[in-house]
Amino acid sequence: MDATSFAAFAAASAGPSAVVQKQRAQYTSDAVLSATPVQLVTMLYDRLMLDLSRAEAAQVAANWGTASEQLLHAQAIIAELSSSLKIDVWDGGEGLLALYTYTSTALVNANVHRDVAQTREVIGLLEPLRQAWHEAAASLQAGAASTVPGLSGGVGVA
Repeated sequence: MDATSFAAFAAASAGPSAVVQKQRAQYTSDAVLSATPVQLVTMLYDRLMLDLSRAEAAQVAANWGTASEQLLHAQAIIAELSSSLKIDVWDGGEGLLALYTYTSTALVNANVHRDVAQTREVIGLLEPLRQAWHEAAASLQAGAASTVPGLSGGVGVA
């Protein structure tokens, strides 16, 4: 393999090209812009749990820069979830806001004190909520499908 071929191989192996990265960004943007509110919440929770998982792995590996970056992004997602919460509409709203406040503070401490136990605690607290949102989204989607004419169990189907 000559130097030119090796350079091309190395560039191709280094990761996604700028074109692929741009396509991914466009796909993500389209998915977000076309999502329902419930889908947006599930997307946020999925990304939150991904960030926390990456932070935990980075903390275990003592890769503090990556851990900090992931924890900060997780905090930003929790802040977004908190700011979009309408506590006056739902009896459990204040409790959920308190949980978001607690987990955000725990992530600050996990970052400052490099404490993987705090990160794991937050994962344990938020993963059931992620699952619940996915179940709610599936339930809403199933309910909507059952009212569409022509689908099994839908309106007008005997």
